[in-house]
Amino acid sequence: MKQNKFPGSAKFRPRSEAVVAGRLGTVTEKLMPSGTSMASFRVVVDRAPRDRGPNGRVLVDAIECSVWKAHLIKRVMVMPPGTLIEVSGRLRRRFFRAGQGFASITEVEVVNLRKVGE
Repeated sequence: MKQNKFPGSAKFRPRSEAVVAGRLGTVTEKLMPSGTSMASFRVVVDRAPRDRGPNGRVLVDAIECSVWKAHLIKRVMVMPPGTLIEVSGRLRRRFFRAGQGFASITEVEVVNLRKVGE
């Protein structure tokens, strides 16, 4: 049996899970150098009312998301910006070539996607 490397936590299970609900931003479909298609977008999430910015404006977080499954790419591509959605998936850090070097992005790798109210 594999020994748990997290002392004092026999039931601890490392995992990366994310659920984000908010307004859909602009969706961009890309063809990767490998030939794989993917779509990227942001989910805009309003912060709590108590976390207002200057002049009482609502602050937001724009969460980067990526979709690699063909049926989900098709689904998100037809949704207009502003659609209320909920996504779930894994938090991932992806590395890629950018200009003369490499860059990375931390995003939700979407495995489930639904319009709110469906």
